[in-house]
Amino acid sequence: MSITKENFLFKDRLVKGVTKDGHFKLSVVKTTALVNEARDRHGLSLLATVILGKTLTAAALLASELKKEERIQIRLDGNGPLQYVVAEANSLGEVRGYVGNPGAELAYNEPDVLLSDGIGLGVLSLTKVLYNEAEPRTSSIELIAGDVTRDIAHYLAQSEQIPSAVILDIGITENGGISEAGGLLLQRLPGAPDGQIDMLHERLASFQPIDQLFFEKIYVDEIMHRSVSPIQVKELSRNPVDFFCRCSRKRFLSALSMLSLEDLEDIKDDDQEIVCHFCNNKQYISAQEIRGLITKTKAHRN
Repeated sequence: MSITKENFLFKDRLVKGVTKDGHFKLSVVKTTALVNEARDRHGLSLLATVILGKTLTAAALLASELKKEERIQIRLDGNGPLQYVVAEANSLGEVRGYVGNPGAELAYNEPDVLLSDGIGLGVLSLTKVLYNEAEPRTSSIELIAGDVTRDIAHYLAQSEQIPSAVILDIGITENGGISEAGGLLLQRLPGAPDGQIDMLHERLASFQPIDQLFFEKIYVDEIMHRSVSPIQVKELSRNPVDFFCRCSRKRFLSALSMLSLEDLEDIKDDDQEIVCHFCNNKQYISAQEIRGLITKTKAHRN
C-alpha cells in the first residue's frame, strides 16, 4: 500500500533541538499511532488509554536523551483502579508499555472525580539502563498528584534537579476514540539566565494543546519552533516513534530455561502459553520443548 507525502510527514516521530542561544534543549513527539496501538493490543479502557498514553509519550521524550539502545522505564504504582502503569523506551523510538488493570474506569458522574484518581497516591520510579553502568539506575519519588505530566516534571526537578517544562496531551473524540497524541519536553541547560525558564513556563502554560495542533495539521517541526518563539531553535535530530517490543519465541524459551529443574518438571506434561506483559503477544511452548529444556538443565548439572 502506497503512502502519501502528507501521511508520511504526519507519522509518529520525535524531533529534538536546542535553542540557538544554548540555554535550552527541547523535544517534541507525536504518538498518535503509538497510543492507539497500545489501546488495541491491551484492550484498554479510555482511562487506561489516556494515562498509559501520557506515560508512553513521556518515556519517548525522556529517552531522546539516551544513546541508541540505552533504555528508560517509567513506573507509576498507586492506590487507584489502574494499580500500576509501566512504559519503556529507547532513543531509537522503540516504545512499549502496559497497565495493571486494563479495563479500569472511574465513576465520571461523581462531582469530585478527577482523571488523576486513576493512579491515585503512590510512587513514581524511573529506571535507566546505560552502557557505562553495570546495573540499572533507579530513582523514586512520591506521586504528588497522580497526574503523569505534573509528576514527571516534579521528578525531573527533584531527582535530576533539571528545571523542566513538560506537556503531555491526549485528544479524545466524541465517541471515545483518540484523535491525536503527543508531547513536549523543555529543559534548562547550564548557564541559562535566571528567570528565563519561568518565562517559558508561563508561555507554555497557555500554549495550544499539542493534540489540537496535530489535529490542525501542524507539523512537529513547527510546534518545536512555536513553543519558544521568538527564541530561535536549531534541530539536532529526528527519528520515527513506534510501539515496538523485542519479545520473541527465543526469548520466551530463554526465560523458561531460567526456571529451576523442579519447576520445569511440574509443567513438562502440558503445553504452555506465555504472554508478554509489554505487548500482549502470545507464544505457545510445547511439552516436548519443555522436556528438551529439562534435558539441557540436567546435562549442565553433570
